[in-house]
Amino acid sequence: MTATPLANRATTHETCTWLAEQTGTPWNLARLLENGLTPYVWLEYSDEHAELFAEGITGYPAPVVFIEDTQRLAAGSDDVWLRFTRDSGSLAIQLKAPGIRMPLDALRFFQRDVAQLAEQLLHPKEAEPERVAAPRDSLKGISREEVLHAFGGLVKMDLDKALTGGLGIFGDDGARVRKNSRSGKHSHLWNPVTLAFGLHDVHRVPMPHLKKAFATQPVLRAWKDAWLESLALLGE
Repeated sequence: MTATPLANRATTHETCTWLAEQTGTPWNLARLLENGLTPYVWLEYSDEHAELFAEGITGYPAPVVFIEDTQRLAAGSDDVWLRFTRDSGSLAIQLKAPGIRMPLDALRFFQRDVAQLAEQLLHPKEAEPERVAAPRDSLKGISREEVLHAFGGLVKMDLDKALTGGLGIFGDDGARVRKNSRSGKHSHLWNPVTLAFGLHDVHRVPMPHLKKAFATQPVLRAWKDAWLESLALLGE
């Protein structure tokens, strides 16, 4: 039997039906979220939320990424509450209170994301050998260029300007840890774990985006253990 084609922006029902056909197991919204699928809602331009739209953009799919918003969905909420998302330029942004409320059937899932999940479930790759983490005391920090590469796309602020401003980005005892041995005007090193929590607490970068950065950015690989340990201590 030919599988039902999946729309490019599929509804929750269409997504669950397609995955059930592919995997032979039942799916619901909670399971989609547990497996890491990002839901989106289509936003039309409004003066109230003009800060979300770049010049000339009248509508775009906004991701539901804030962990409390996705937890509501997984728990069985009857609507979508968007309090943090990404703007039309893919920068993280906090919505003005009370955020945006939309009906549950406004959720959409991208076909490419759903197909990738099905591929991972049906054809799991063998786990790669764990890399040996660098000794904790050898982790001195990452450079400004590495910070911008790892976190620059997650914030709406001018991160480059903040890093080169002469003080630690969150005060003298903040994320800046030491001078780089290769001296220069902007040669400080930065603790990416402290920096990430500061970006979350002060600049409201959604935690899922920071978790993804530590899971996928090669420059942060050596810091992953310290990041996970800090998350566990904070109950994240």
